[in-house]
Amino acid sequence: MSEEGYELQYIHEAFETNWIAPLGPNVNEFEKELAAKVGVSHAAALVSGTAAIHLALKAAGVGAGDTVLCQSLTFSASANPIVYQNALPVFIDSDEKTWNMDPALLEEALAQHPHAKAVIVVNLYGLAADLDPIADICKKHGVTLIEDAAESLGTLYKGRYTGTFGDYGVYSFNGNKIITSSGGGMLVSENGEMIEKARFWATQARDKARHYQHSELGFNYRMSNVVAGIGRGQLKVLDRRVARKKEIFDFYKRELEGLEDLSFMPVNDFNEPNCWLTCIQLSGKIRPLDVIEALEADNIESRPIWKPLHLQPFFAGCPCVGGDTARGIFENGLCLPSGTNLSEADLERVTGVIKKLWRAV
Repeated sequence: MSEEGYELQYIHEAFETNWIAPLGPNVNEFEKELAAKVGVSHAAALVSGTAAIHLALKAAGVGAGDTVLCQSLTFSASANPIVYQNALPVFIDSDEKTWNMDPALLEEALAQHPHAKAVIVVNLYGLAADLDPIADICKKHGVTLIEDAAESLGTLYKGRYTGTFGDYGVYSFNGNKIITSSGGGMLVSENGEMIEKARFWATQARDKARHYQHSELGFNYRMSNVVAGIGRGQLKVLDRRVARKKEIFDFYKRELEGLEDLSFMPVNDFNEPNCWLTCIQLSGKIRPLDVIEALEADNIESRPIWKPLHLQPFFAGCPCVGGDTARGIFENGLCLPSGTNLSEADLERVTGVIKKLWRAV
């Protein structure tokens, strides 16, 4: 069956059975199927990965005046829910080895902020953080670990899927992710009681009563049965998508690795990334903006690396431990076109534009 066929089958079932609401068989089965795929016991399907981070913070007991340690080199959605809870983000730099949270700096940050309630580690661009030492440090300090795997569904760390190393894991099915339900996210955990609590919060915290009664603040965060049907169909082709992403990464590496002062995102022995995006670093005369503008001139889109959160105007004044590594990756990096629908001719066109820049130097 084609990729499209799976999604349509589940969507048709939703309409035929009149399950269009934010509950239903597709929601229940998507939770079970995703949990089984990554090897975790419990999952709650939500409207976004951001909602999943928000509910993970609530589950960790984060509230007004608390401190949460968060990776700096990431998209703002990793940290915005900290502010939703009126807590203070403290940003932590990356290491060169993984582009993700530096375990040594996490240890330093916890020494500086011993009452921190939670840590949010990110698997940037599908590259796994060095998760074992990070998880060990969090356990030693008694702090909740939330693993933002929004970009790393299908990535393996030491043979185990990312998103399953923290107390809570978060996935995203936004339109740009490796599989997409057009929107949506998933919160996963071995803690079934807290996942059930998250479902309660996500459905406006409606108490079990004949009338509408609410004893807690709730949110409209549950995934719809139609969207969940798309997610179920997409999940069936996850392995195929990961394989194609790796082929694209290998193509770029084969064609561009010999160019002077150009290097690729790090892939470690412990890490089998999903290669969600192929990212490069430029350390010579040709700068990321030169490549971006050259590709734009040929109607090809590329993007800068995420700007670190400790450099974002909204988070100005928030503490940061380190910061130079994340800044350097941002200033020297860019993301190449990496969609799984790219043909070999498309990839040759991209690399041809880039090679032309180097020949002109």
